[in-house]
Amino acid sequence: MKNKKITDAILSKIKEYGKIIISRHLRPDGDALGSAKGLAEALKATFPEKQIVLASEDGSENLAFLGKDDGQPDDGFYSGALLICLDCGTPERLSNKKYGLAKEIIKIDHHPNIRPYGDIMWVEPERSSVCEMIADFCMRYKSQIVTTPKAAGFLYTGLVTDSGRFKYSVSGDTMRIAGFLLDKGIDTELLFARLNLDDYSWLKYKSFVYKNMKMTEHGVAYIRITKATREKFALTQEQASETVYMMESIKGCLIWLALIDYEDGTTRVRLRSRFVHINGVAEKYGGGGHECASGATLRGAKQIKAFLADCDSLLAEYKSDHEGWI
Repeated sequence: MKNKKITDAILSKIKEYGKIIISRHLRPDGDALGSAKGLAEALKATFPEKQIVLASEDGSENLAFLGKDDGQPDDGFYSGALLICLDCGTPERLSNKKYGLAKEIIKIDHHPNIRPYGDIMWVEPERSSVCEMIADFCMRYKSQIVTTPKAAGFLYTGLVTDSGRFKYSVSGDTMRIAGFLLDKGIDTELLFARLNLDDYSWLKYKSFVYKNMKMTEHGVAYIRITKATREKFALTQEQASETVYMMESIKGCLIWLALIDYEDGTTRVRLRSRFVHINGVAEKYGGGGHECASGATLRGAKQIKAFLADCDSLLAEYKSDHEGWI
C-alpha cells in the first residue's frame, strides 16, 4: 500500500481536530470540486460531531449541478483548525486566501511537487486525479470512513473528468477505485448527460473554433481567443478555457493549445498533448503542470510568437525521434 505512513498520519490528524476546513484551487475543474466536495461529504458523514467546512471563494458555472460550497467562515474559526488543501500545487492558487490562519495544513495533490507547502504532504503525480486519491483513501480506511452515495458521486465526477473519461493516466488501480465508487450507487446516466450535453450556442462557438484554429509547421494546433471573441459568444473564462478540448482529436497533432486574452493584458495558455511531455515548455514561461496537461501566462505578441515556436520545435524533435505516434 503506497504512502501508507502518510495516509495514516492524515487520518490521525482528521480524528484529532474538531474543526476541519477543506479548500481547493481557484477556477475549479471537476477534480478540484469533486475531491473537495467528496472528502467533505465523507468526513461529515463519518464525524457528525466535528465542524467541517468546505471553504472557497469562487465556483464553476459548468459544474453548478454539484452544488454550492459552504462559504468562508470568519477568522476565528481558523484558530485551532486543520486545513486540507486539495488539487493545488501552490498555496497562491488556493481559492481560500485565509489558508495561513489554520493551525496545520495538509496538502493532497497529483501535480508535480515543485512548490512544497503544508505540514503533511501526500503527492502522487502519477495519479489520474486527486479524486482517485481521496477515493483510495476512503477505500483503504473503509472501516473508519463512511463513503456515502453522494460522496461517491462527487469523487466519480472528478475522476471521470480529469482522466478524460478514463483516457489519461489510468492504471489498474484507477479502475478498481472507480468500481469501489460505482458500487456505492451512482446515477451514471444522469451524470454523463450533465457532462456531455451542449447548449446550441456552445455548438455555434465550436464551429467558430474549427473554422478559425491554426496549425504550426509541425502540427501544433492552436487558437487565439480574444476579448472580442469572448464578448461575441458571451464566454466566461471557464468556457474559454474549455476550448482546448475541442482540438484533442486531430490526427498528427500531438500538441494543442488555447491562447486566451485576459482583461489585465496577459494571455493565459491551456496546453495539452498526446505522447509529448509539454510541462517543460510551460515552466519556461512561468507556468507548469502535468506532463501532458499544463498552463502558462504570456505577455505580448513577441512572447506568444516565441511560445508557439518553442512548442513547434518540441513537436518537431519528438516526431523526428519517435515512431508510432498518431
